Amino acid sequence: MTADAQVPDDDVVTDDVVVTAEAEETPAETTAADDADGATDVVAERADEDDEELDEEDQLIEEGEIAGDYLEQLLDVLDFDGDIDLDVDGDRAIVSIDGGKDLTKLVGKRGEVLDALQELTRLAVQQATGDRSRLMLDIARWRADRRERLAGLGTEVAHRVLESGEREALDPMSPFERKIVHDAVAAVDGVISESEGAEPKRRVVVIKT
Repeated sequence: MTADAQVPDDDVVTDDVVVTAEAEETPAETTAADDADGATDVVAERADEDDEELDEEDQLIEEGEIAGDYLEQLLDVLDFDGDIDLDVDGDRAIVSIDGGKDLTKLVGKRGEVLDALQELTRLAVQQATGDRSRLMLDIARWRADRRERLAGLGTEVAHRVLESGEREALDPMSPFERKIVHDAVAAVDGVISESEGAEPKRRVVVIKT
């Protein structure tokens, strides 16, 4: 009877060990699987983000190519020569025309002709893609040079207002031009800039804080 009584005890102990071992292995296997699934999800999310960035860049490149073809035909019709350069800057396509004679005629006074050509080019892109374009057109480096001049003006006025303490209003500008000035003023501590008035006479005002 004594020997028989010990057998169930051994069986219970053995069963406990087996059950315990199985209980310890299951969570470990589950955790590893969960980690693997989590890592897969992260990789998939990153891949999706990369695909979205590539899709957006490809779209902007396509916009630039459509704009380049349109402008090339336009230059032929107008009998102007020029090299067309395509680029992407942030969230917009950039198309530049340079290297030809009399290209300033396509810029006009204060860039009015350039703005009109830019809008026509955007419409041509929209007609081809079905999406509204924010493409930027520059001719004979007018916008690039204008950007440098306006940035310098914004910095100069900001320091002048900081020294005198008196607010200063600039000449009316386009939204593109005002943003350049705002950015330049924001880089100077002690002054802020605001826009006042209605288009097309809306202007930047620099104020000491």
